[in-house]
Amino acid sequence: MPNLNWSELKPLQLGRYAEYYAKMEFTSYGYEVYTSEVDDHGVDFIAKSPAGQFLEVQVKAMRNKNYVSIHKNKIKLDDAHLVCYIVFNNGSFPDVYIIPATVWTEPNGVFVSYDYKNPEWGINYSLKNAHLLNPYKAENYFSVH
Repeated sequence: MPNLNWSELKPLQLGRYAEYYAKMEFTSYGYEVYTSEVDDHGVDFIAKSPAGQFLEVQVKAMRNKNYVSIHKNKIKLDDAHLVCYIVFNNGSFPDVYIIPATVWTEPNGVFVSYDYKNPEWGINYSLKNAHLLNPYKAENYFSVH
């Protein structure tokens, strides 16, 4: 059994764990996973669905904070781009959400858009709005794709 005390991991360790965890999640549902050594375009891996569709996946890990961001120039808002959002809570296995990039075409309280100097899409997680992520739980995504 893995260590579930996520607060012991450094941010880089947690991020790397999240990427491997996401790849295993996709693989467990029959997807083929392709990785590159360098993440310079905001793509952590490519997943080929059992139906043959190629998807670009960006992995985001969250622990002890309520906001993660993606630079707008790193992801296209179309059906071929996904964010695998992984929430780590001490003492339990991570919660995995598969979020199509198209959710940011209509930002809301959870999926936000900011046009600062470096424009970004964001996931604004809180206990109050956590239920709004339920439709994006991994098992829900994989049951229809």
